[in-house]
Amino acid sequence: MLQVLQFPVLNDNYIFVLRNDEADRTAVIDPAVAEVVLDKLTEYNWKLDYIVNTHHHWDHTGGNAELKKNTNAKIIAYKGYSHRIENIDIAVADGDKIEICGEEAEVIFVPGHTLGHIAYYFEKSGMLFCGDTIFAMGCGRLFEGSPQQMFDSLQKLAALPPETKVYCAHEYTLANAKFAITIEPDNEALQASLKKVEDMRAKGEFTVPTTIEEELATNPFLRAKNADDFAKIRKAKDSF
Repeated sequence: MLQVLQFPVLNDNYIFVLRNDEADRTAVIDPAVAEVVLDKLTEYNWKLDYIVNTHHHWDHTGGNAELKKNTNAKIIAYKGYSHRIENIDIAVADGDKIEICGEEAEVIFVPGHTLGHIAYYFEKSGMLFCGDTIFAMGCGRLFEGSPQQMFDSLQKLAALPPETKVYCAHEYTLANAKFAITIEPDNEALQASLKKVEDMRAKGEFTVPTTIEEELATNPFLRAKNADDFAKIRKAKDSF
C-alpha cells in the first residue's frame, strides 16, 4: 500500500509525496516548490524516483527543474505538453497504465481547467490524484476548456468507486462549501459537510483528501444534470 505525505505550500497548494517502502520507490505529485520536498527526502533518507504532473501551471510544476537537477527523477506528464512542461521523460495519455512507486496507475484525460489536464488513479490503493479538476465541493476554473469538456471530465471521475480517496491540489474546501450551500441550501449532507469543514479549518486541519462518495453527495458541479447546468453553476461560482 502506498503512503501519502501531504505538505501545504504557497497560499493554498498541496504537494503529495508517495512512498512505497517495499518497492523502495518515491514520487512527488505536482511539486509547486522544490525545497520542502528536498528537505523531506533528506529527513527520511529517500531517493526521489518520479516527478508526476497533472498539468502545466507553475504552481504544479515550479519545483520540477530543481528536483530533477538534485535527484535525476523522471518527469511524468501529458504527452501533448512537451511545449509546456520541460524535460518530460515519460509521456502519457488517456487510458495508459503506468507503474509509479511499484503500483499501477491509470491515466485519465480530464480537460477543462486546461486542455491537457490528466489525473492518476491508483486502483489498488484507492487513490485519485486529480490536480485542479475536482476539489472538495468544487472544481477548477475553466481557463482553457469548455463547460462540456469539464462536465464530461467530472463525470469520468464520478464513475470511480465511491470509496476512492480524492487528493485535490488546493485547500479550497471552506470557500467551496460556502458557495455550494447557496446552490443546494436544503442538502442535508452539504449542511453537515459545511459545519465539519468550518470546525476542521478552525483547528488548522487539512480537509483533503475527500472521497468520490462525499463529492457525489455534496459537490454541485458533480451533481449538475448536464453541461448547461454545469455552466450556470460555474458562472455563479466565478463571481461568488
